Amino acid sequence: MVSSSSRNSITDISGIKVGHAQDNVARTGCTVIMCGPDGAVAGVDVRGAAPGTRETDLLEPGNLVDRVHAVVLTGGSVFGLDSACGVVRFLEERGIGYETGVARVPIVPAAVIYDLAIGKAGVRPDSRMGYEACLQASDAAAEGRIGAGTGATVGKILGLDYASPGGIGTASVQVRGGATVGVLVVVNAFGDIVDPESGQILAGARNPVGRGWLNTSRELTVADLPDPDSSPFPSIQNTTLAVVATDAQLDKAQAKHVASMAHDGLARAVRPVHTMFDGDTVFALSTGNVKADVTAIGAAAAEMLAKAIVRAALASSAM
Repeated sequence: MVSSSSRNSITDISGIKVGHAQDNVARTGCTVIMCGPDGAVAGVDVRGAAPGTRETDLLEPGNLVDRVHAVVLTGGSVFGLDSACGVVRFLEERGIGYETGVARVPIVPAAVIYDLAIGKAGVRPDSRMGYEACLQASDAAAEGRIGAGTGATVGKILGLDYASPGGIGTASVQVRGGATVGVLVVVNAFGDIVDPESGQILAGARNPVGRGWLNTSRELTVADLPDPDSSPFPSIQNTTLAVVATDAQLDKAQAKHVASMAHDGLARAVRPVHTMFDGDTVFALSTGNVKADVTAIGAAAAEMLAKAIVRAALASSAM
């Protein structure tokens, strides 16, 4: 890797814009990553055991459609997938989509986090909110409790009473050869967020006795926990979602591999990760034609995802 890009944001990638919309009272929202009129080659890697997604099957390398026009990350659990319909409407109005001969059909994959237990469970991101997020799309690099990260939390081994705010983070880097790699992440993990270099916990489960952090990984491995069949852990309330974007030229199979490599960044900054209680999902987008080594792009994606997770923790704790 060479250097951080100008905004240190996923929007350093040509053609990528990000829009957020949220209900701050209900503590939920959605985030749209716009790919421009020509769309982006896309891949996805779903690792968590409790995912909630839309149109991810289209991204498999053997399937017909090879470009997406936006990606939606949203709160509201499965109800929040309705926000993607607003993004589809926004794109259709502007003539953006896959040409079918009788209509242009916007391709908009989406993934959700569960935030219903944080604010008002009956208020979820809907089509109107998805449309609003499109209207707000720009080059800005907002972080923290915004958009899909509004109701995100981390460190939930003891439940929400001892959890910490999660949120949105972003980062980018230019790799040797000139390609740029950017990441945006919504952190809503069961585990703690840690600094990959020091191992210090930055956000997570708070210690109910005394001050400081509980350390979720340690508790899972050494503490006297209940029988797994009667586990009190919140089984569907966690997920970290990420989008990797690059101006490197990738085909669908390569994009999927970059998404797979990017998951290493989750493992560096979220502990534990990919649990039975998480729906961790990473999308990868290619918008350009810069020649670059796929392994180098994937390695940079992992580094930037870890950095973005840390930035999400720091931004949310400061709000």
